[in-house]
Parts: sequence; C-alpha cells; structure tokens
Amino acid sequence: MALIIRSSAIHAAGCYTTTHITKGRRIAEYTGPRISKDEADEMYQDAPLTYLFGLGKGDVVIDGHCAAMFINHSCDPNCETEVERGRVWVKAIKTIPAGSEITYDYHLYDGGEDEALCNCGAKQCRGTMYSTTEVRKRKAEAKKAAEKKKR
Repeated sequence: MALIIRSSAIHAAGCYTTTHITKGRRIAEYTGPRISKDEADEMYQDAPLTYLFGLGKGDVVIDGHCAAMFINHSCDPNCETEVERGRVWVKAIKTIPAGSEITYDYHLYDGGEDEALCNCGAKQCRGTMYSTTEVRKRKAEAKKAAEKKKR
C-alpha cells in the first residue's frame, strides 16, 4: 500500500492512497516525538496549525512527523485511530478505493477559544472538528454565560 501527499479540498494538503484498501486494514502509524501537553502549548502557542495527537487524557501528545500527520478530519471518515501498546494506528473502517483521500474524525477536546471549523463537506458535517461531547459542553457553557449576563 502506498500513501502520497497532495492537494486536498478539505485542507491544503491531504494523504491519499494509491492502492485499494480493505476495511479493517491498518494504513499508517502516527509517529513523532512525544512531548507533554504543556510543552506543546508553549511550542505552538502562536502557530496557526499543529500536527499534535493527544494520547490518553491528553497529558502527552505526539508531535507528528510522518505521512499520517497529513490525514485530514472528516465528519464522515473512512478511517479511525486506535491506540495499541502506546502506538497510534490509522485503520480503515470502510473499503477505500485507490486514489481516495484518507480521513478520520479528529474528535478534538481541547483548543481554547478556537472554533476548529470543519471543511470536510460531508452531508452530516457538524461544522467543527470538536467531538460531539465537546460541542455539547461548549454550548452548555455558552448558555450559562449568556444567562449570567442577563442577571
């Protein structure tokens, strides 16, 4: 299986397969230096984008330096990530035809005030790369803040 990086309609560059991939197959490993979340926050505080992948509760992140760092988010992904023995794998959840862009749902849970807008174009796009849990949490916080302002 070969992966290539090229232009993407989702975000600047994307990761594509040049071969047919069957459902359930591991496609790539997300690799790079492991650093603390605090180190990552300091290193990338003014960066417009990062290639960080949170592990566990997010205290440790992988600073992506691999082809997998170019895999874009989609609300209707063809892959998912799985962590096995501390390694992060990108695995096909659908059969993926040759020439297709590889995607997974980022399920973001941290990012401060950033909206993390989604550009995936899926029919059921939720408009953000944040997880549905994080979206609900942010809406509840915004509602509380609005009610507090009214008082």
